[in-house]
Amino acid sequence: MEGEEERRAKQESRESNVHRVDSYGFERPVDFDYATYEEFFSRYLVILTRRAIKWSKLLKGNNTVSKSLKVKRYIRKGIPNEHRALVWMVVSGAQSRMEQNPGYYQKLLEGDKNDKLVETIKTDYYSPEMMGLKTDQEVLGELVKMKIPAVAELMEKHGIMWTLVVSRWFICLFIDVLPVETVLRIWDCLFYEGSKILFRVALTLIKQHQTFILEGTNFPDICDKFKQITKGPFVTECHTFMQKIFTEPGSLRMATIEKLRETCRENLIAQR
Repeated sequence: MEGEEERRAKQESRESNVHRVDSYGFERPVDFDYATYEEFFSRYLVILTRRAIKWSKLLKGNNTVSKSLKVKRYIRKGIPNEHRALVWMVVSGAQSRMEQNPGYYQKLLEGDKNDKLVETIKTDYYSPEMMGLKTDQEVLGELVKMKIPAVAELMEKHGIMWTLVVSRWFICLFIDVLPVETVLRIWDCLFYEGSKILFRVALTLIKQHQTFILEGTNFPDICDKFKQITKGPFVTECHTFMQKIFTEPGSLRMATIEKLRETCRENLIAQR
């Protein structure tokens, strides 16, 4: 029979494993700061409860939501977990396309691959050359020159390419980079407002930690600082963080981003 000490050890191991996996199923890092997180979440729970009540009144049991300034404001303040699947599908346009093309996705899975369609998907960052990813990293570099010139000068002085410090930000859409509650809040806005949200997040991280980054004196030190700015209370406090991304970077129009994308893409093609 199993001894008491062995049973206790197994129970402690199970409890440890449970704590290492968050409520979304993601494994927490070994150095996860449980105390800071619990302190944050106890406050955030009040916000979540308040938002859930407002969203329930807004939806009124309907399985749809129309785009409006009110909905945009609500989304920026966070979509409750119980409504995320519905709202993401609707505001991204996926629900409408699915209803207009019943069974189309399944047909694509079962049928022959359309080379043109596959190439279109690959150019959302994932082609072998990753042209989309490289383009947006260059766009960020240009935006940093405009809005945080001291950091841009530091990067240029040490010959640090943006791809070395921010590629995971873009290719992973911040998942496994920022705390999961913060990532979900980013995605709430991403599905509604588009890719400019990614640039707002990146610029906010850099601008908020500008002094810290500028303390970097060499190549590895600067790269390490970019890793460190994605941790800590500033990014854990997701509600405050999301408020910051709409104020810190200042004006950021989609037209500006698209113009920069065109220029940066042309430059990258010319360098091949």
